[in-house]
Order: sequence, then C-alpha cells, then structure tokens
Amino acid sequence: MSELKHLTVAQMKAGQSGLVVEIGVGRGMKRLEAMGLRPGKRITKLSGMFGQGPVTVQIGGSQLAIGFGMASKIIVDVS
Repeated sequence: MSELKHLTVAQMKAGQSGLVVEIGVGRGMKRLEAMGLRPGKRITKLSGMFGQGPVTVQIGGSQLAIGFGMASKIIVDVS
C-alpha cells in the first residue's frame, strides 16, 4: 500500500496526481473554486516552469494555468 504525502502543487512533478486537501487564502484564491479546483477534487500537474513560472493543472476535462504563488498555496495528497 502506498503512503500519502502532502505536497503543494508547485512541489509536484509533471504527471503527478493527487487529491486537493486544502486551498490557502489570498488574492484570487476564491476564483480557483469557481473554476472547479476545490478540496476533494483529483488534479494532475501537467507542467511547470523551474523556479517561479506558471503551473498547468488538469481538473476533470479542464486545464488551468495558475501562477506559482497560487500553486504554492494548494495542498495535495499525492500517493
């Protein structure tokens, strides 16, 4: 049985999936919920720039590009 670990979306590697556990507070974070990114949803990180570039994630059939700051506030259980 694999062990779950908490990572932020910014820390995940491209291709990794997990369940969103928590979304931090901050400017623009409520918009993510309106776009379908909320606790309990499974997401997959598609790409990210090294350092502080944008991060692309897939939620269901949708893809979202979010800033590095936002990606650093989204906690995911990765198996």
